[in-house]
Amino acid sequence: MTDNTDAGVWEEIASPFCGIASDDLTIQVEGNTVKVLENGDAVTTKGFETSITDTSPRVNGKEVSLEQAVTHIANLLRDSKQPVIGGMATDLNGARSAMAVADKARASIDNMDSSASMRNTLVLQDTGYMVTTLTEVRNRVDLLVVVGTDLEVSYPRFFERMVWNKESMFDQDIASREVVYLGKAPSGDASTSPQGKKAKVLSCDDADLPEVMSVLRALVKGKVIQAEQVGGIDVSDLTTLAEQLKQAKYSVVTWVAGDLDFDHAEATVQTLCEMVKDLNLDTRSSGLPLGGKEGSITANQVSAWQSGYPMRTNFNRSYPDYDPYLSDSKRMLDNDEVDVLVWISSYNIDRIPPESKAKTIVLGRSGMTFNNEPEVFIPVGTPGIDHAGRTFRCDGVVSIPLRKLRDSGLPSTFDVLTAVEQAL
Repeated sequence: MTDNTDAGVWEEIASPFCGIASDDLTIQVEGNTVKVLENGDAVTTKGFETSITDTSPRVNGKEVSLEQAVTHIANLLRDSKQPVIGGMATDLNGARSAMAVADKARASIDNMDSSASMRNTLVLQDTGYMVTTLTEVRNRVDLLVVVGTDLEVSYPRFFERMVWNKESMFDQDIASREVVYLGKAPSGDASTSPQGKKAKVLSCDDADLPEVMSVLRALVKGKVIQAEQVGGIDVSDLTTLAEQLKQAKYSVVTWVAGDLDFDHAEATVQTLCEMVKDLNLDTRSSGLPLGGKEGSITANQVSAWQSGYPMRTNFNRSYPDYDPYLSDSKRMLDNDEVDVLVWISSYNIDRIPPESKAKTIVLGRSGMTFNNEPEVFIPVGTPGIDHAGRTFRCDGVVSIPLRKLRDSGLPSTFDVLTAVEQAL
């Protein structure tokens, strides 16, 4: 990793925004202005180039010192009967400090995207799954099946970096790789190989995915299906896909849980994961659950290390009490069960706290605008821009080091929450 501080240009920079942690960016920094010069995408460029507007903490709309804001937060938490720490869009140290405050304030802790991540977590807890890493995909995949997801929207550089890479560790013919979309069709051409081979698309509505996946798993197991179509897809096409999966040397079935937004989507994820297990009786196959944006993977990893549980854990009994229903922060806020909400969102100015009757504290990225001014707003630095840090990429196995690129003077989430913990 190199940098040219005189020219204000940084090379080989990792992105905390894209999920796959692209680490080949070239960034230009002039004062507080950041510009992506090379290898940016729609997600990464927006993340790096968001301008700083707010630099001072506010309490009830009035500018105060950081010390005054921290004292006010500590007083709110001390008097709270049911506090919630939500959002959790931060880096590893920020998540650690949030866990420490939750423990001391006897709060519930939850990630802003846990409704999606629970679709994977519930399957993992119930029946387990066999999943792989981005590195394994890049070096081994010969058949990629994308379920219910438009990868080009969520992860713009996924195909460039993980599928159509120039070479693999094992001299695989990259051009021979096959891509099949099941459900949503791709919105662009990223899934098309450099030689012009397009992905095969088997389209269906989200509501039909549970049935389609059940039939595909049955076909993989050699069952006879009497219907000619399911969800608008010819069973003959699903039979072909089942045979491709059985013949592949290393197939990967991938999905983004946040895109599977329908009732009991976790049952579809479970069917998919059980199909992967079935395939491994005779060949090699893996699942690839993609997530990790806005710090969700990082928050879950830190929670698991420190409490033994994922997000949606409550510390009201002075020990971690995991309940994915009772500690669902959205449900709690909707039912007016929360009196103080601490919302952490250090990456994306659009991820503001949900409307509620709770007294709201926001540790957010500078530039956020609110429908209703929170009781406390502290603009915090963005990991990988304003301070160094670590974040987990979407496969959950690698923590990526993030560089400090500028000196904005904004405190980190860790700095603020550590001060709050000490004040408590």
